[in-house]
Amino acid sequence: MKKRPDLLLLVAIWQLLIAFLFLIGIAAISIFAFPVAIGISLYGPRIFDVGAVFGLSIAILFLLGCIGLSISGGIGILMEKAWGRIISIINAVLSLFYFPVGTVIGVLVIIYLTKADVREYFEGSPNQQISKA
Repeated sequence: MKKRPDLLLLVAIWQLLIAFLFLIGIAAISIFAFPVAIGISLYGPRIFDVGAVFGLSIAILFLLGCIGLSISGGIGILMEKAWGRIISIINAVLSLFYFPVGTVIGVLVIIYLTKADVREYFEGSPNQQISKA
């Protein structure tokens, strides 16, 4: 039985934390931006802005996709699946755009998940071997 690399749990926690932060982003859009875009304002009625509603809807769909990507990557790493490692690398590449903290952590996660011992751990884990009967 192979020993689990030390920082895998930390990478999985990072993935799930990112999903939570995206969820906070969706809540902020829903609470603060959507009411203004559809014409609800503290200062009286406003004109319904179709472009703003469309843009905010696209932003929420993007954030939902990022949440799914982050959760699946974190769970995949915890379950020792090779696809979890790949999804986490993809998520780390995307986090390079979240300057400055996401950039630093994204680079560190990419370097860590592409190390030979981590790659071998996922390629040779018992969950990856298919039993032939």
